[in-house]
Amino acid sequence: MDWGKGIILTLTAFAGIIISMVVICVRQDDIHLVTQNYYEEEIKYQDQIDKMINANQLDYEAMAYDAQRRLIELNLPKGSKGTLHLFRPSDARLDQKLDFDIQDDEANAINLSELKPGYWKIKMTWVEDETSYYLEKKINI
Repeated sequence: MDWGKGIILTLTAFAGIIISMVVICVRQDDIHLVTQNYYEEEIKYQDQIDKMINANQLDYEAMAYDAQRRLIELNLPKGSKGTLHLFRPSDARLDQKLDFDIQDDEANAINLSELKPGYWKIKMTWVEDETSYYLEKKINI
């Protein structure tokens, strides 16, 4: 075998590896964006900042995670309405959105025992006395 054949074989093998990597990358279907409407969400982010400032000014802890019982406890006053977004950064297919309406001071806990173990972000948006709030908590189940 001479130099010419060696160079041709090396270049052919390199091209084959590159083409196979491109095909593998194109066929992947488990790559998910954080949100489908990324640019629209970015434009509305000032509203989100205002909601986070409102939540930071509260004199009570609105959301607490009990790791022993795997519960999210909502410590909100009666009449509060909102959404709890259970966000799994590693797999968007596991994400869940739960609406809540606080009618009772006693039973305001959400059971997380059905969720797959791992890292989760709990995003809570709610309205209380016509003021909007946003709170985010990172947990490991």
